[in-house]
Amino acid sequence: MSETKILTVLGSTGSIGTQTLDVARMHGYRIKAITANMNSVLAEKQAREFMPETVCVTDESAYSDLKVRLSDTGIKLTCGKEALCETAAMKTDMVINAVVGMVGLEPTLAAIDAGNRIGLANKETLVTGGELVKAAAKKKNVDIIPIDSEHSAIFQSLMGNSQNKIEKIILTASGGPFFGYNKEQLRTVTPEQALKHPNWSMGRKITVDSATLMNKGLELIEAVRLFDVAPEMIEVVVHRQSILHSAVEYEDGAVIGQLGVPDMKIPIQLAVTYPKRLKSLSARLSLFDVGTLTFERADEETFVCLAQARKAIAAGGTAPAILNGANEAAVAAFLGGKIPFYRIGELVCECCGAVRHKAEVTLASVSEADKEAREYVERSLSL
Repeated sequence: MSETKILTVLGSTGSIGTQTLDVARMHGYRIKAITANMNSVLAEKQAREFMPETVCVTDESAYSDLKVRLSDTGIKLTCGKEALCETAAMKTDMVINAVVGMVGLEPTLAAIDAGNRIGLANKETLVTGGELVKAAAKKKNVDIIPIDSEHSAIFQSLMGNSQNKIEKIILTASGGPFFGYNKEQLRTVTPEQALKHPNWSMGRKITVDSATLMNKGLELIEAVRLFDVAPEMIEVVVHRQSILHSAVEYEDGAVIGQLGVPDMKIPIQLAVTYPKRLKSLSARLSLFDVGTLTFERADEETFVCLAQARKAIAAGGTAPAILNGANEAAVAAFLGGKIPFYRIGELVCECCGAVRHKAEVTLASVSEADKEAREYVERSLSL
């Protein structure tokens, strides 16, 4: 029998959130609180199964609906950004942050301030406010365990090697649905095509980010923050099969990586049970069935978001927050039918060139950078 854990799951109705609850169900973990956005039907189902103390929703219409749905349960229901942070600050064994976008930054800081261990699937937290988060975690002696498959793989490859010097981090990318496309071909792709990822089942925003390679750019920045390495020490490698999730090369030339089927339950579960490993729900990897593993260079000339992410982390300060804000706004515009796919990268690059970044990273400066980036994209849509 596994050790009982008490978890708070931010973003419980999303892909990572639902898989986290799968893990909790298997091992009998208690759920102290969940947060959701608009899916009140699924949130009700989760609440009735796990009976958390609190359910927090960020969408007012979903709150009204859920209030009726859960009226007979005695579960506390809250709503809004402030309530999200209060939920994250509830004392628990681990807060799993699986929300999408920069909205994840402040609840992460709230959870750390409360002394809660963090299982981090929200990459924008470290992209936009990495310096703040790392400083807060150090001050409170709080562990941040990565849940992104790539960062979990790096984390696992570093386990037991704290005394050894690394040469580089090999960050793998699937290449998304448009790998091999040229700029001309990207001009006609549709949202339906962009949302068909070849290997992973993810939310809409992150799936589009994978198609533009911005997801890999954000992960590069996150890796710099998580593992305290220089950007030039990170090599992005397109690995179409998504079997090697990432690797670390040490100074003696040894390369240690983590392999597995494309399934998030292993990194989710390891974040909760670390340093222990337990039996998981994930399918087992058969190298015979996989047959061949291939590795290629990313085309950063065609997929400009990745190159722009490198520039942002090199510039430092609030530059990554500008990059992220512009991307979130541009992806929303694409999914809303307001711009074609190729304009996402163009708008991000234009915004990063037009909006000046600040060297000082505070919650206020990050929020301002995010706001200015989104406003720039909005203005561009009306031109």
